[in-house]
Amino acid sequence: TTLRRSRCPAPLTKTLTLLTPPPSPSHFFCVHFFGVLGGGVIPSKLILQVSAMGADSSSVPLSSSFITSLRKRYYTPFFQITLIGLVCFCCPGMFNALNGMGAGGQISSSAANNANTALYATFAVFGLLGGGIYNILGPHVTLLFGCSFYVLYVGSFLYYNHHTEQTFVIVAGALLGLGAGLLWAGQGAMMTAYPTEDRKGMYISLFWTVFNLGGVVGGFIPFALNYHSSFARVNDGTYIAFMIIMSIGALLTLALASPHKVIRDDGSRVTLVRYSKVSLEMWEILKLFADWKMLLLVPACWASNYFYTYQFNNVNDALFTVRTRGLNNVFYWGAQMAGSISVGYLLDHCSTSRRRRGYVGVILLAILSTAIWGGGLANQLRYSRNKPLAKIDFKDSGSKYGGPFVLYFCYGLLDSMYQTLCYWVIGVLTDNLQTLSRYSGFYKGVQSAGAAVAWQVDEHNVSFLSELILNWGLMTFSFPLLLILISLAVKDTTPSQQHHESAFQKEAPGNAEGKDEADVKDKSGPVEKRSAP
Repeated sequence: TTLRRSRCPAPLTKTLTLLTPPPSPSHFFCVHFFGVLGGGVIPSKLILQVSAMGADSSSVPLSSSFITSLRKRYYTPFFQITLIGLVCFCCPGMFNALNGMGAGGQISSSAANNANTALYATFAVFGLLGGGIYNILGPHVTLLFGCSFYVLYVGSFLYYNHHTEQTFVIVAGALLGLGAGLLWAGQGAMMTAYPTEDRKGMYISLFWTVFNLGGVVGGFIPFALNYHSSFARVNDGTYIAFMIIMSIGALLTLALASPHKVIRDDGSRVTLVRYSKVSLEMWEILKLFADWKMLLLVPACWASNYFYTYQFNNVNDALFTVRTRGLNNVFYWGAQMAGSISVGYLLDHCSTSRRRRGYVGVILLAILSTAIWGGGLANQLRYSRNKPLAKIDFKDSGSKYGGPFVLYFCYGLLDSMYQTLCYWVIGVLTDNLQTLSRYSGFYKGVQSAGAAVAWQVDEHNVSFLSELILNWGLMTFSFPLLLILISLAVKDTTPSQQHHESAFQKEAPGNAEGKDEADVKDKSGPVEKRSAP
């Protein structure tokens, strides 16, 4: 069976020979898929030629509407954000599932604490630099390079299962910090720049849902593979399964579309200028530390990952058996999906005023934070680092499991709602892709610096109660500053929307098509010509 292009000049004809008999819809998808990756143009009509020995050839015309529709969807924010969500499903999602076990799935938390300290220390640096690197190298190189270190990190724990030497684990953690900084800066730029103003909350929650589904699936892996195990650490098969899934995620980065080809839901294109220079990016990153908007965001950035150490090591690991820790992770990351969807919908639809929506989101999160951390305090008063409780098992401990399980579930809910709010605030400050990549890098850099401190605080055996109070205080302190930031910096219309609307009114409908270059105005700089890198 041969599929070929119709009405194309001979030199442009591309032929794909399929060695299987009669064609199926998947064949047409494959043709479209390879056509997109190869940069080809989908023809107006496909001719299916079926030839068989002893039979006459015939041509069957097929409508190209299905293929055209697929291609249009490929360049939509929905498809691209889902795809970056799948990348994070496979890489950070599996990392979260492993980290959520507490101690990296090991008996002692020492190796994991030191590895995570190295990880978040380098993450803090490359989180800040990641936005600039993304602006220079583009999405494919940046994200592929970043994702590859997740596989190495999990492999180091596989090694540690047989050789209890921390050096490899710590080095792998430091390298992962480099890779994670690049990945999350690029992801943050795409997630906040691709949607239109009225759908930022929806698309942030879409990403967060797909991403945290990785934690749910990853939680089932240690639960299933260690269900009958009597060891206090996970087996080799758990680490190998994580490595395979992470490798798939790294390869998925190659399927992402170039940002300048993405078309928003309102028909506008992503604001993009020519790829930047190293000197310019370094200067723009340094300027963020004098930007009052970023300074108001610092406490929220610092708090947004600080609590993981306490929740993973001092709640999940301290209270539950190995298989129960895996099961808890399924619901912890599942709660993140529910929390992100709910607060994302709220931030998009609770009011016509974007500023008012931000106020509602912050006030709601402040109330929930007080209630959940208050429940955590009541639970923490029952045990301490020096007076541990007997390990709780979901099957054998009866009613003792219920209360701590619900608390851990609520911790996951609060985490996703809080981080979705932070990303939403960043996303409404501007819609320029380069600026958002720097903002996202700043967010992840400061966030990771806080996490690095948190892992070392736990390594130095600070009391569980002190860690809880510190986490609660940091999050509570960030809420008034977020309200001030929304009040002073968030407007109900973004500059690009105003530009897009005025251009639409001035131009005839057909004049906007077929342009190879467009003038793009950055909120913080002069007009520059956008061109292919």
